[in-house]
Amino acid sequence: MTRSNPFPSLLRAFFQEWLVEQRSASVHTIRSYRDTWRLLLRFIAERKGGGVARVALADISADEVRAFLHHTEHGRGSTIGTRNCRLAAIRSFFSFVADRNPEYVAQCAEVLTVPLKREPTSAPCYLEPAEVEAILAQPDRSTVAGMRDHALLSFLYNSGARIQEALDLCPDAIRFDAPHCARLNGKGRKERICPLWPETVTLIEKLLERQPRAPDERIFVNRYGKPLGASGVRFKLAAYVDEAAKAVPSLRSKHVTPHSFRHATAVHLVAAGVDITVIRSWLGHVSLDTTNHYAQANLETKRKALEQVGAPAASNVPPSWKRDASLMEWLDTL
Repeated sequence: MTRSNPFPSLLRAFFQEWLVEQRSASVHTIRSYRDTWRLLLRFIAERKGGGVARVALADISADEVRAFLHHTEHGRGSTIGTRNCRLAAIRSFFSFVADRNPEYVAQCAEVLTVPLKREPTSAPCYLEPAEVEAILAQPDRSTVAGMRDHALLSFLYNSGARIQEALDLCPDAIRFDAPHCARLNGKGRKERICPLWPETVTLIEKLLERQPRAPDERIFVNRYGKPLGASGVRFKLAAYVDEAAKAVPSLRSKHVTPHSFRHATAVHLVAAGVDITVIRSWLGHVSLDTTNHYAQANLETKRKALEQVGAPAASNVPPSWKRDASLMEWLDTL
């Protein structure tokens, strides 16, 4: 490393000093930023024709960042949301560099002006109660793996937890006595308490009888006793959905992921008439606007609201503007 290429030391300081020590970023944020910089450095090194070790700070221009984002979306087939997450990681680094090394402020300012890309907002795809039941019926509960999958999916639907929140669950985070509940650690290390059905607690208790775990060990593990990963859960869930679609054909048109159970929980709570602020606390949303998104998704709730309003009564009386002949005559002159 030479003084002419301060980039390696700046990147190391960004991760070790800024993210870890000063910002106390979560391990998930650090890994996400790490993956972004791995991809970006390999992308630039390939375009420059040298190795990653030869990439300098001057090589990471605003044009290179735009090219990388275009490659992320169109070359790698990532979503706009993923593209924006990559840009957020890059922006964070250049904001750090601008504060630490003012001599690079012009380059940093150019990169920081690269805009986020707006994506269309669509109604969340959620599961109907019959579809949830069909999926939950698929795991073979005579095996430990089947018991684990059934308990995990039931917990996702009961709690509305994000997949990583569920996979991080330990026995000491569950109250097995009434009133049953679970303590979840969500985004931003925000803790919340979610009520649990007795049936869900029973499923977890039976799983722990077959596969005992220490109070601080994760409940949902693989055959080797290692914590499950989100990718593994998605793979198993896809197989269950394919089987469930034979009984409930509507599942064939839906892209079902572990997060779909979170959507289902929110929409079903709205349909049950639960106050929207309670649902926000249940799901751990920061903004009420996020929770309101689910209130717009349930077609049955909209239909019931429409039935309460009723259709307007027909009237043979023309509106006032049509009864005013002088107004009509004046409009004809325009």
